[in-house]
Amino acid sequence: MNKVYKSHLGPATVAVDLGDGSERGEYVNQDYILERLGRPHRAINLMYCYYPLDQGWPGRASVVHAHDDLSGAWDYPYDDYFPYGGGLEGNLEGEPFTCMRDVRRHGQDVCLTLTIDPFVDEARLTAIAKDMANFGRVTMRINHEATGSWFSFNKRASYEEVAAFFVKCCEVMHREAPNVQVVLCLDGCKSLDEEKMVMEEIFTEAAKAADIVSVDRYLALHWGWPVDVALPGGNSFGRSKVEEIYQLAKKSYHRYIAMNNGVIKPMVMSELNADGDVTGPYEQADMFKEFCDMLKGDKEHWLDGFTTYQFRDKGRLGLEIENPNNPDVGIEQPLLKTYKEIIADPFFSPSQEQGEEVSFPATLRWGSAEDSDGLMMPMEFEANPVFLEAYFDDELIEENLMLCINNRWFYKAPGVTCVDMSGAFFEKPLTGPADMTLTIYAPPATGENDPGQGDDWQMNYYRTLNKAPRIRVGYKPVL
Repeated sequence: MNKVYKSHLGPATVAVDLGDGSERGEYVNQDYILERLGRPHRAINLMYCYYPLDQGWPGRASVVHAHDDLSGAWDYPYDDYFPYGGGLEGNLEGEPFTCMRDVRRHGQDVCLTLTIDPFVDEARLTAIAKDMANFGRVTMRINHEATGSWFSFNKRASYEEVAAFFVKCCEVMHREAPNVQVVLCLDGCKSLDEEKMVMEEIFTEAAKAADIVSVDRYLALHWGWPVDVALPGGNSFGRSKVEEIYQLAKKSYHRYIAMNNGVIKPMVMSELNADGDVTGPYEQADMFKEFCDMLKGDKEHWLDGFTTYQFRDKGRLGLEIENPNNPDVGIEQPLLKTYKEIIADPFFSPSQEQGEEVSFPATLRWGSAEDSDGLMMPMEFEANPVFLEAYFDDELIEENLMLCINNRWFYKAPGVTCVDMSGAFFEKPLTGPADMTLTIYAPPATGENDPGQGDDWQMNYYRTLNKAPRIRVGYKPVL
C-alpha cells in the first residue's frame, strides 16, 4: 500500500436514511447499528417534540400525563416524542444533542423531526436555530404530516395557522441557521383520481418556503397500536398495494413541483415501511423490497431518498423488535436481512470516486454523508484474508475515522488503537487474488464542527493526517 489518492464521497442515486427512536422505540447507539447493517446511512432521523408552554413540560407526555383510558398513541396533551432539551429553557448537554453527536461521529447527517407548539414565539424558534449551529448540514422536519389530525399542533391550531407557522419557522432557520434545510411533510396525494394533493392551496406558501418536500407512506400500518391487537375483522389497521403507494408518492412529487411554479425541490419519503402487525414478518420484507425494486426500475429520477421507519420498534415497524424483557436487546426480523441487501446495492449506496494522488500530511474534509473528501489507498490481496487489521499509533490514536473496504464500513473512535476489518470478507469472501481500495474519512470527533476553522465552518470540518494507519494482512492461521 504505497500510493494514496484523494477520495470523494458523493450521493447515491437514491439515498437511504434511517429512523432511530420515536414514540414507539428508544434510541439505539450508532456503533450497534453500524455493526448490524455494515454501512452508515446518509442521515439518521431523530424524533422530538417542543411544547414548552404546556403543563408537565419538559417531561415526556406518556409519563407526566399517564392515564388508564388510552385511546391511541397520541392520546396525550402533547405529542409523546422525546422532549427537545434545547431552546431558551434548555442547553446542549442532553437530548437530542447527545444523539446528534453520536450520529455525526459515525459519518452520518442529522435529520431532526420536531413537532412544535405553533404558538411559541420567534425568540424560542431563534434559540432552536442557534442550537443547530455546530452540527453541520442538518435537515429539520418541522410539524410533519401537517395535513393530519393526530398531532397536538393540529389539535390546537387550524391548518392555515399550521401552514403559516411552518413558513415562519423557515424564515427563522434560513436567517439564523444557514446550515439547516427545512423539510415540509404533507400527506400528499391520497387518490390517483384526484388532480391535487390534500389541502394543496392551504400549504402552497409552505411548499415554496421549504428546502425539501416530503410525504410519509406506509405500505401497511396498524394505527391502533399500542391500544389493541391487529386481528382479522378489526378496523384499526390497513394494507395497500405497493404499486398504488408508489404512484401516489410519485404523483405528490409532481404536485409539489406545480405548487412551486415549476421549481423542482428534493423529494424524500420521510417514513417508509410495512407494518408486520398486518403483513406478518415475511410479506413485510417482500413489500419493502418490491417498493425499492420499483425505484430502481423507474427511469424518472424523482425521489432523492427515503427513511426507513425504524431501526428498533416496540411493535413490528422496525428492522428489529424491542425485547420486552430488556429494551437494550433487539430481536432481528426477516426485514433486516432484506434491508441489508437493499442498502448494499450501488443504486442505494454513496459513490466513492478516486481523485489525484496525494502525500502526507493530507487534509481531509467532512462536509456531509454525500459530500466529503477522504483518502483512498489501493491494496493488493493474494487471497481471501484471514486477518485484516488497521493499527493506529502516535498521533493517529486520537483520530475519529470511518473506514471502508469491500463495501463494509468500520468506525474508529478516538483512543482506539486497532480496528479489525476481517469482517469485511465474512459475507463476501475473495475467491482469489484481488485489487481493492481502503477508503478513510474523518468526521468530527466531538460530533460538532469547529468555529475556528474558517468562514465555511458550519458546512465543513477539516482534519489533517500526518500518516496512514499500519495495515496487517494475514492469509493463514497463526498456528
